[in-house]
Amino acid sequence: MKTPLHHEHENLKAKMVDFHGWDMPVWYTGIKEEHMATRRHAGLFDVSHMGELMVTGPDAVAFANHVTSNDVAALAVGQVQYSTILNDRGTIEDDCLVYRLADRVMLVVNAGNRAKVVRHITPMAARFACELTDVSDATALLALQGPLAEGVLQPLIATDLSAIRYYHFIRDRVAGIPAIVSRTGYTGEDGFELYVAAEAAPELWGALTQPRDAHLTVTPAGLGARDTLRLEMGMALYGHEIDDTTTPLEANLGWVVKLGKGDFVGREALVAQKAAGLTRRLVGFQMADRAFPRPGYPVFHAGDRSGVVCSGTVGPSVGVPIGTCYLPAAAATPGQPLAVEIRGTQCPATVVRVPFYAYGSHK
Repeated sequence: MKTPLHHEHENLKAKMVDFHGWDMPVWYTGIKEEHMATRRHAGLFDVSHMGELMVTGPDAVAFANHVTSNDVAALAVGQVQYSTILNDRGTIEDDCLVYRLADRVMLVVNAGNRAKVVRHITPMAARFACELTDVSDATALLALQGPLAEGVLQPLIATDLSAIRYYHFIRDRVAGIPAIVSRTGYTGEDGFELYVAAEAAPELWGALTQPRDAHLTVTPAGLGARDTLRLEMGMALYGHEIDDTTTPLEANLGWVVKLGKGDFVGREALVAQKAAGLTRRLVGFQMADRAFPRPGYPVFHAGDRSGVVCSGTVGPSVGVPIGTCYLPAAAATPGQPLAVEIRGTQCPATVVRVPFYAYGSHK
């Protein structure tokens, strides 16, 4: 499958890869260059492969509240929240964003989980006065991220962007194109995610990348930089830190679980897990030397294998090898030693606090 911006990527001679069935740019000029451009200036990402599900009807909020772990009812119109979609075991079918619009709720889900999530939650909709519609194919999503993002976007929109708070959104025109403009992102930097009609995406891409001010540089960035940016901030990636074998409590996502809001899918399992106590937790670690911790490498603690590396890289902003893994709960504290097996050798590492990168500490 191709996003509406596929020709733009071809014109820029991007390195394309298959990503959950989508032909996506992994980099244009280089992962490190695009990563640092986003940290220092502004990076522009095509994330149109993401799924958008619209919930309409009188029970739209009640339904969304039932199928997600956070409290949708607490959202004001124009507000966004991060959440998880669980199964009855309390494990994660997907992580998502929930948008509270005036007359509906929008769930933004991962590309690889879109069909699974639709299958999972559609039968539940029958118990509510609502309708679930998959609008993903008609929707494009561009992410403009970085400290200069507001300056780049402001000349293209009438709304005063400084008035949009973090995890809030407005509906306006960007370069004349109707859009949802959301102050959200997956990089740890300030920025915006722009939802527009699929056919308008190339025009919007052109408006955002058109040179206007030498100080407001916009760099097209691919999935590679998106991954290193989010890892430096300790943000979970489905299929790596979280999946349908992990619960939000184990993955340090207890803050998106509102057990007091009433019944929701997976609640009973999480109540039981919390009462019994966690046996493992997700942690961040830093290697003692320049050894590269790749996903899937075995992890050892106190001589015993405790799991595998979930994500690992040399962080371009922090300059050292970093990663994530699960450890026994009693050992999931900063300073704990562990080892990552790399090509048959157990290489020392230490549990550290996340995020690995401090927002605003631009080099």
